[in-house]
Amino acid sequence: MPTTVIPGGASAPELSAHLAVPPVGEGPWPGVVVVHEAFGLTNDVRQQADRLAAAGHLAVAPDLFSAGGALRCLRSTFRSLSRGEGPAFGDLEAARQFLATRADCTGRVGVLGFCMGGGFALVAATRGFDVSAPNYGPLPDDAEAVLRGACPVVASFGRRDVGLRGAAARLETVLTGLGVEHDVVEYPDAGHSFLNRHDAGPLSALERVVGLAYHQPSAEDAWGRILRFLDRHLRRAA
Repeated sequence: MPTTVIPGGASAPELSAHLAVPPVGEGPWPGVVVVHEAFGLTNDVRQQADRLAAAGHLAVAPDLFSAGGALRCLRSTFRSLSRGEGPAFGDLEAARQFLATRADCTGRVGVLGFCMGGGFALVAATRGFDVSAPNYGPLPDDAEAVLRGACPVVASFGRRDVGLRGAAARLETVLTGLGVEHDVVEYPDAGHSFLNRHDAGPLSALERVVGLAYHQPSAEDAWGRILRFLDRHLRRAA
């Protein structure tokens, strides 16, 4: 899949990215920034962006490891997530601006992420985006403070995800208390990464054992909810 270079933020002057443009029409379209997992900008993440484009969204998936690859950047990227500030958030803002200022974008931009990227998408809900779609992302310890004034949130979790046990219920409580419009669902038969098709080769069996497998029924239902929620909040002022 072709790689696009977009203006960078704090981590690098340029970011490698995957840009997915709707295959039908000339726009303008609402935009979505897609935030990858700890594995980086994989083919799976590119395909997720392509799915958004097929649904009529201009999507860009920036590589948050552009400055030096996953081995060099993973620790600093997680540090940004845990602190709620740092170069990775500057890169997400650069990606948001890249979409919002394009002639084929309406100017309304959402953010969607998976795992690590889901954590970023959730925290970024108060940072200029019009809608946030975190998928099995970690919640900040001070979620009530971090999410005050957040944009609408559609979030998906798997009940078999032992690392995020109770996260869906806590997020539901926090967003309700803050008066943030939301749609939070925990799928009983899904584990972590249930929306992602990892190309793990011989390690695929191990992924299933530790609960990282793609779960098609949950994934398709989650995608339906996500797309309806994005349409409602990105197209209403388009």
